[in-house]
Amino acid sequence: MERIIFHVDVNNAFLSWEAAYRIHYLGASVDLRQIPSAVAGDASARHGIILAKSQPAKKYGVCTGETIGQAKGKCPQLYMVPPNYHLYQRCSRAFQSILKEYTPDVEPYSIDECYMDMTETLHLFGGPVETADEIRRRIEGELGFTVNIGVASNKLLAKMASELRKPNYTHSLFPWEIQEKMWPLSISRLFFVGKATRRKLETLGIRTIGELAAMDPGVLRPVLHKHGEQIWNFANGRDDTQVKAETRTNKGYGNSTTIAFDVKDQETARKVLLALSETVGTRLRSHKVKAEVIAVGLKSYDFHYASHQMVMPNPTNITWELYQYACQLFDQLWDRRTPLRHLGIQTHRLRDQTEPRQMNLFDTADYEKLERLDGMVDAIRGKYGIDSLKRAVFLDGSIDHLSGGISREKRRVDYSKQKIE
Repeated sequence: MERIIFHVDVNNAFLSWEAAYRIHYLGASVDLRQIPSAVAGDASARHGIILAKSQPAKKYGVCTGETIGQAKGKCPQLYMVPPNYHLYQRCSRAFQSILKEYTPDVEPYSIDECYMDMTETLHLFGGPVETADEIRRRIEGELGFTVNIGVASNKLLAKMASELRKPNYTHSLFPWEIQEKMWPLSISRLFFVGKATRRKLETLGIRTIGELAAMDPGVLRPVLHKHGEQIWNFANGRDDTQVKAETRTNKGYGNSTTIAFDVKDQETARKVLLALSETVGTRLRSHKVKAEVIAVGLKSYDFHYASHQMVMPNPTNITWELYQYACQLFDQLWDRRTPLRHLGIQTHRLRDQTEPRQMNLFDTADYEKLERLDGMVDAIRGKYGIDSLKRAVFLDGSIDHLSGGISREKRRVDYSKQKIE
């Protein structure tokens, strides 16, 4: 049986979700999608980049990832709103809930896109394009935002189909449609072809997907190695990866933060590392795992990045222990002269938390006591909120005691302080 795969992609997700919420719940009369607008971070906290922009803003040349200053230079009347990741997570769950009414095989690919394997359930609803149109109309009617849906026989073609034309379209891209719909497209439109790969392909005279598909893969191998074979298969519409509904197992846990000011002293830097150790340790414990490898990364004021890692003597999820090793790595990395703007901690090589600890005769730390302490802190914060318990070192408020990931100002928005037009 030929597989039927859908790729569902929310059109301009963050801005669409913000616009829909403001219209349907806050009574806004202005649709952000119809004016030059953008979702942007807080410039004063160094998160001042464009996260999403409307189609009218795009016409001015506003790009995702550029600074607020750059965007304002292109479009002085750009209307900006702060990000609200709590809202975006709710919207993501809401549209995924509709998808799961059609098949249990739904694989979230990101917060705003999913794959659906409709092979076993399509007969309950009708034809593939008709069913995709029904899903698309339901999402718009029930949730207030639009999606594109690609319909194909594998994940690669479904994703390519969903990108053909936006917004609010259903496109099919079955094997017999590849020559007409996909091969004339620029090579840069092919999944997994970035700027560097595009330049290498252009040196070979390859500018369209069809030209890549017709190329002898032996010619690609010396230039692009295994990656060349993969994109050659993609250009010919070949992809055998499965839609995986189950949650992927994490291979590691980490967190990083951009600090609102340049860090110039070791004491402040260590406070940031402690806050990151708190969040990483909490995540490890919540998933009942310990990490054996820890890495610290730092970015200087001039955007120079460096990192260092080590294998810890024992796998751990104890906040204090993670912090101690993070400080060791940090002291090896930092020259104590260059101001810092960004710090991060990553952990890898996960183990089950029940795995016994190898004792050391010269180690005087009471790890069992520390584990109980962390468990108590997690329980209190889980019941009364993340700010119900914090270390005294964070009471001056200069550093968020649970730093990293989605910054606090992005998690929720107080709309009573926002101008809703």
